[in-house]
Amino acid sequence: MNPAPALAYTAFVGQRLLARGRLAEVAVAVHAAAARGGDAELLVFDDRTGQQVDLHLGGDADAVAERYRESADQTAVDATDDAPPENEAPRGRGRPRLGVTAREVTLLPRQWDWLAAQPGGASVTLRKLIDQARKRGEAGTRQRLAREAAYRCLNALAGNAAGAEEATRALFAGDRDGFAGRIDAWPADVRDYLLALADGAFSGADDESESGATAA
Repeated sequence: MNPAPALAYTAFVGQRLLARGRLAEVAVAVHAAAARGGDAELLVFDDRTGQQVDLHLGGDADAVAERYRESADQTAVDATDDAPPENEAPRGRGRPRLGVTAREVTLLPRQWDWLAAQPGGASVTLRKLIDQARKRGEAGTRQRLAREAAYRCLNALAGNAAGAEEATRALFAGDRDGFAGRIDAWPADVRDYLLALADGAFSGADDESESGATAA
């Protein structure tokens, strides 16, 4: 099972996968399952966060689909609010186009000596170091969000299952093999979904740190 894609939702009937896709599609599937009845709990998750989603299922299937199609359309509109205006004047040529800002940097003499000895000089080296640090920070954030999403869904779907506590410890310890081993005997749909959500929790920050520069 591939990692959970952005803007995707997943519905379960008990511990069985019911539907996965955009919210309108999942809501229609949940509406139909609710109409069929049964004792199994219906749960819907936002794959990006692991948060449970409460659906308003009033009306027929078309009404439900339209309700959540409109919700998705509004989300897409909101995501464009920070985009630059299309008629924004282009920047001029030269250094301003790069967005470079000159400011004072205070370092020790030995640090200036080290920077001066790097390929490209002090400015290039500082920019590279900052970019690398930012990437490591972003990777760490992605790991944390993936871990939290998997944890929320694990609690909701299998919080009382055998090995749940050990699986949680492995998840937060970054132990991919330990996590997979603890949930291997769980229902296949639950196991595969949790592995997909947790995939980003076990990779990212460590990979980035290998490429970081080391100062003397």
